Amino acid sequence: MNKLGRGQRDKVHQFMTITGTGETVALATLKASDWNLDGAFDVFYRQPHVNKSSINARNIEELYNKYKDPYADMIMADGIGNLCNDLQVDPQDIVMLVISWHMKAATMCEFSKQEFVGGLQSLGIDSLEKFRERIPSMRAELKDDQKFKEIYNFTFGWAKEKGQKSLALDTAIGMWQLLFEENHWPMVNHWCQFLQARHNKAISRDTWFQLLEFAKNVDPILSNYDADGAWPYLIDEFVDYLGENGIVQKGVMKEWL
Repeated sequence: MNKLGRGQRDKVHQFMTITGTGETVALATLKASDWNLDGAFDVFYRQPHVNKSSINARNIEELYNKYKDPYADMIMADGIGNLCNDLQVDPQDIVMLVISWHMKAATMCEFSKQEFVGGLQSLGIDSLEKFRERIPSMRAELKDDQKFKEIYNFTFGWAKEKGQKSLALDTAIGMWQLLFEENHWPMVNHWCQFLQARHNKAISRDTWFQLLEFAKNVDPILSNYDADGAWPYLIDEFVDYLGENGIVQKGVMKEWL
């Protein structure tokens, strides 16, 4: 490792600290990722053999017991709030959604024991220190188009109320604003205003999924929008709303809100 530059040595040490691997694995993974630290984490944690021998199962169990509800065998809202405090993360931070995605959580503001323990094991985390150190790489996953799509699609089932097929409008709007703040869809505020003015109903799974495709594939001035395409009626109505209100006119976005 003496032949490495200072920045490379720092990355090797950081990789070893977070993953619990040795120098050989750290060097090989970083070299395979062209010394991109986030890319190296991604490569490492995608492997089916996440060095589980270095993970202390008892430590994970202790973490679970620290945050679990005193009256139920799961982590509830208060426990998640305490976890956020220990991670030095705002509960409203989108990285908490990424964490929930990694844990395959079924419901917002809840982690079952299986979700929490299994999620930490898959992430290679068995201490708060490792958890905190992993936050930046989890946040960076939002920049990956495929992972963002997976997180976006996961959000619908995670955020809707138990037993409901649709997502409450206020919740959907909050999730869209959170997600598209990261993904930078310039129409998100117009979309949310349209829903509040014209729709005011729960959001279906089809609308949720198709909106991401619309945001990714249709440009902000709608020059490539196909009115005969198989879009949900709500998206077609949104396009009409943009024209009726002069927001998009003759291929030009007239205003930004």
